[in-house]
Amino acid sequence: MERAPLIDPFARPITYLRVSVTDRCDFRCTYCMAEHMQFLPKKELLTLEELDRLCTAFIDLGVRKLRITGGEPLVRRDIMTFFKGISRHLDSGALSELTLTTNGSQLARFAPDLAALGMRRINVSLDTLVPEKFAAITRWGRLDQVLEGIAAAKRAGLRVKINAVALKGFNEDELFPLIEWCGAEGHDLTFIEVMPMGEMGEEMRLDQYWPLSDVRARMRERFTLTELDESTGGPARYVRLEETGQKIGFITPLTHNFCESCNRVRVTCTGELFMCLGQEDNADLRAPLRAHPDNNEPLREAIRAAISRKPKGHDFDYSRQKVAGQMSRHMSHTGG
Repeated sequence: MERAPLIDPFARPITYLRVSVTDRCDFRCTYCMAEHMQFLPKKELLTLEELDRLCTAFIDLGVRKLRITGGEPLVRRDIMTFFKGISRHLDSGALSELTLTTNGSQLARFAPDLAALGMRRINVSLDTLVPEKFAAITRWGRLDQVLEGIAAAKRAGLRVKINAVALKGFNEDELFPLIEWCGAEGHDLTFIEVMPMGEMGEEMRLDQYWPLSDVRARMRERFTLTELDESTGGPARYVRLEETGQKIGFITPLTHNFCESCNRVRVTCTGELFMCLGQEDNADLRAPLRAHPDNNEPLREAIRAAISRKPKGHDFDYSRQKVAGQMSRHMSHTGG
């Protein structure tokens, strides 16, 4: 039956859902999680069946784009069962896009199957092309494994967008090598400002913070930047490098408020719906999922009630040299 779409209090339609399917990861990136993380008990996580019901409820309510995140989503046991199930909404036309954010470590194994079920593009997190630096920032990762995964994704026909976190004193010297490598490989590239997520220590965050206004200024020394008016449904703003034709994105939660056109919400691996990444207000969707295993209407009602509380914007701010609006939860729990 036809259902009214999700509209928040500021008349923004909610058409984009990001769902974390696990808080676990095979890396321990220094800006994301502690080296010896205490992961959530399995019983607190949504089952694959519950994740399917939850995503389907949102799709019934007008969500057209679904992004699966983690942790590292591809380390979740039997995750392809979930992907194959949810791809029925691509086949029916109810869902326009099913996509994934990954660290790339498992892509060599899974990329062909992801492409076969209708996935067309993925985001891969990659902050450096130097093996030693990659090992240092990820603690447990191997660059060659990720590059092999990216190559497998490309062979499978998946469009790859590289997400690089801008980190002062770490990858400043790789700005142009990253741009050149992505250009040569045919990958889009988006730079992201480090965000105040998790109990990582304020000093470390401020030490790492490299504003993208500075990144753009450096790029202008070498390239002509043309602002693009396009959006992929996420928070990135894009420019074209006229000399190469490349599209470069910037996600600037700390220096640019991108909330006016926000069309997205996030669900954690435990079923908490966060209407805004930068606010603590959330709604428990696991309770109606588990209390009503054969009836999705209470779940849809809980979703509607939560969207009615979606705020106008967030309040991340580094300008006072302290992390105002710092979130206590880890990014791996909320979903990258």
